[in-house]
This record gives sequence, structure tokens and C-alpha cells, in this order.
Amino acid sequence: MKKYILSLCFLLSFTASISPLQASAAQAPSPTAFHDISSSFAKDAIYRLAKRGIVSGDGTGAFLPRNPVTRAEFIAMVARMLNMEPVPNDLPAFQDVSRSAWYYGWVHAGLNLSIVEGNGYKFFPNASITRQEAAVIVIRAMKDIGYDNGYTAGNYTDSESIAAWAWRAVGQATNTGWLQGSQGQFRPLDPITREETAMLLDRVLQSGNVKSMIDSQPAGNIHMGWLYNGSTKHYISYAKRAGLNVLVPRWYYMESNGKVSDSTDIELLNWAHNNGRQVWAMVGNRANAEGTHQVLSSPQSRKSVVDSIAASVSRYRLDGINIDFENVMPEDRQNLTAFITQLSMEMNRLGAKLSIDVSPDLNTDWTAAFDYAALGSQVDYMVLMSYDQHWGGSPKAGSVSSLPWSESALSKLLTQVPAKKSIIAYPLYTRDWQIASSVSSSDISLIEQGHRIRLTQASLTWNASVAQYEAAYNSRGIQHRIWTEDSRSLSWKHLMAAKYRIAGYAYWYPGAETTDVWQAIDNAERYASYSFRI
Repeated sequence: MKKYILSLCFLLSFTASISPLQASAAQAPSPTAFHDISSSFAKDAIYRLAKRGIVSGDGTGAFLPRNPVTRAEFIAMVARMLNMEPVPNDLPAFQDVSRSAWYYGWVHAGLNLSIVEGNGYKFFPNASITRQEAAVIVIRAMKDIGYDNGYTAGNYTDSESIAAWAWRAVGQATNTGWLQGSQGQFRPLDPITREETAMLLDRVLQSGNVKSMIDSQPAGNIHMGWLYNGSTKHYISYAKRAGLNVLVPRWYYMESNGKVSDSTDIELLNWAHNNGRQVWAMVGNRANAEGTHQVLSSPQSRKSVVDSIAASVSRYRLDGINIDFENVMPEDRQNLTAFITQLSMEMNRLGAKLSIDVSPDLNTDWTAAFDYAALGSQVDYMVLMSYDQHWGGSPKAGSVSSLPWSESALSKLLTQVPAKKSIIAYPLYTRDWQIASSVSSSDISLIEQGHRIRLTQASLTWNASVAQYEAAYNSRGIQHRIWTEDSRSLSWKHLMAAKYRIAGYAYWYPGAETTDVWQAIDNAERYASYSFRI
């Protein structure tokens, strides 16, 4: 039993790295005329992979086919095979993976997608990867496809050397024909060589729909972002780096007198339309419960607001409207639905999209005014604000958006609103909690989060149950805790939401994130779109 536990721990540490086949990974590989592969059994595979940019040589024309592959090299190759990009996570997972190392981004790209995992704080990037570890990584990267009856691995004469954690993957890799032994042995503990790795990855690419799936362009999802805390120049730069296709500027507010304030930014509007972005301008209520009740309870005031919004849509050629009403009284439930129904008719007439932001349905007064099913039947999109699980004034410290909480909220919404109308919004902020005789917190951007963690040398521990790092530090005798949002946590959330085939994603708020987040999200969406068959 002790031997099994030790082996399992070793696997978990090992499956935290792995990359592509390359001797010199600092530069993008190219199909070089390698001078040392003429007698290699993997010659054709090596050329095919080099042409696709998956493997390269040592820069002098040598491929070094019989050299072992390191864990960092293997993960880089697998990630390249999957058409992923390196992600320089702002929060590093491993103490032995330096930010300056060529493989830093590749290791974290694999980690964000759970293709590799860590054991504590070590990755051992320069250690040779074994054949059984390669089998585990590839099967995981291919989303666990491949049938295994549970007996295949036992057919090898050295099966007693195959670790329990690798048993099923070895069987699957054998049955698919991707990785097999010789003379009745699998040689699970032997380092896999560069030519063996080339054969492995080439066989994977030649299987079923794998290559066509990887080469396909994922269906375009909505990527919307609320624009906050910046100038026009800032908003344009945020939209560019985030790849937003829907901008939600906070231009309009419904006042208690039934008027709608107008802060339309013509420069931003023109830039968006000239650069293929839609503008769904936000109409807010300033979380004014009394003022909102005053308007919604009056048919004349509702009509006045609808007419005002419609006039702005027509005047500025807006692509849509985003309703963001918060702190609405429970007794305004029917009136809110009536307002949205009336607004929907006008937006349809004008050819504009109508979306509404909602909080997770927790059966509290905060959401009692929202008839999710009725509203969902009227709007084009319902945006689930999947954050503030533990809000600013919460008496208990905790995550802003843990994965189980977010999934529970989404799955509940989808019982009332079709997935094709549903957008999930994720936070690009978190909270620094001070835990003393009472609990308090301050909102911080992801940029500030990383700064504080490094400045205070906070401990950082991955909590898989919430899919976030937990950072802890002390300042002036007060304990601080941060449940982080970063490339890894946001990747896990996107992979989760993609299973439900929703319409897209929203973010509060672009400009608060570290730039690595967007590459991680791109990878997660592409990887989620793959449906491999062999």
C-alpha cells in the first residue's frame, strides 16, 4: 500500500509538465532537413510534425532521434499538436519552473487545461519523461478517448512494472495503436525517446477526426465586456487585447423621474463599428430600489423609458441594449417583466439585440423580482453574473466565484432559459479579505492581486474543490486571504461552461486582468470545441 501511494504521488508530480519534441524550443520550429534521421523508423513522422511546427531540431540540422524527451519538451509538443499557445500565467504553479525558462508558458498552458497536473510545488521540467507517463498525458490530452477493457496492459510481460495510475492509459494507448511495446514488453519506466514521441504524436494526428478537428476553426462565441474605469483610448485597447466582439459601454441610466441620461461616446462607437465590434449599450438603474419602483410601477413611465431607449438605438445605430437593473424590489416582478416585454418589441422593430443581466437565483429578495423564464422568453440573451458569491460586505470570507457555485448557478438558469440565449459572466477581480475580530474585504483587480502576492510573499495553494489558488499572508498582525482569479481558474470555468453549449461569455471588467488571461481563455475555448473520434 505504501508503495502504491508513493507511486501515485510521483505520477501526480510528473503529470504536471510535459511538452513538445524539440531540442531547442526557444524558436518556432520549422521543417528542417535533419541530417541524422535517415535510418530512423520515425523519419516520415518527424518530417510531418516538423512541417506542422510541432517538433524541431537542435539548430544545427540534427534531430537527435534517440535522445530522451524531458517533461517540459513533451508538454510543449503535445500543446503544439493541439494548436494551443503558451500562456505565461501571472501566478506560477511550480517553484522549479522559472518565468524566464522557454517552457514556462507551455507548462502552464497544459496545466490550465488539466492535461498535466502538479504534485505540490515541483514540476521537474528537465527530468526525462517515461513511456507510461507519456501514455497518461496523451490519453488525457485526447480527452480520454480509446477503449480499454481493463486487461490490455496486463498482456505485457513486464506489466508488473506498470504503475496503477498508468494502467488504464497504457491499455488505451495500446488499443488505439498510438504507443505499443516490443517483444511483448511495454517498458513503462524507460524514458521515451524523441523518435518514439514523434511516432506517438503522428499516430494520434492520423487517427479518426483528430487532425481535421484540430485544424478546424471553433464556432464564434459572444465575448462581451462591460467598459468601466477608463478613457475611450483605454476601452479600445482593452477590446483589442481581450478580443471582445461585443462592447457594453455604461452610457445610459434610468433616473427615478423616468428620464434616461445619455453619455454616448461617439468616438468609441465609430471605432467599434469600423472594426467589426457590436455595441450593446448598457442601461442601468444605479441600484436605486425606490427610484426603479417609481418608474416600473407606472405604465406611462415605463413607456417613456422604452421610447427614450429606442430613440438612442435609432439615433446612434446601436447594435443592442444591455439592461443592468440591480436591487429591484420583489413587488416589481410583474412590472419588470412588463417593461422588458415592451422593450423587446421595440428592439425587434429596430433590429437590435436585447440582453439583461441577472444574478444567480438563490431564492432571496435580491433576485425575487426576476422571473427568469418569462424574461428569457423576451430577451435575445440573458447574462448570468457569476460572481459575488461572497460579496464585499459578507460576514464570511470566501471566493468571489468558485467553480461549483458558478456551475450550480448556470445549470439552474438553464432549466429556465435556453443555452443558446445564455451568456455567463466571469470576474476579472477578486477580494483581499482581512480576518481579525471581524471580517472585511477590499476589491482588487487581477493586476493588483499579483502585485500583493509577490510583495508580501504570500503562500499560494491550489484548491481543486473551488478551482482557485488560495493566497495567505500577514500584514501588521492581521491575517489576509485571497481566493484568486487567474488564467488557471478562468480556464477551468470556461471549460465547465462550454459543456453546456451556451452562447458566450462576459467579463467584469476588461482592464482589470493580467494579459495572460486572454490567451488562456482562447486555449480553453479551442480545446473545449474539440470532439475527438478515433
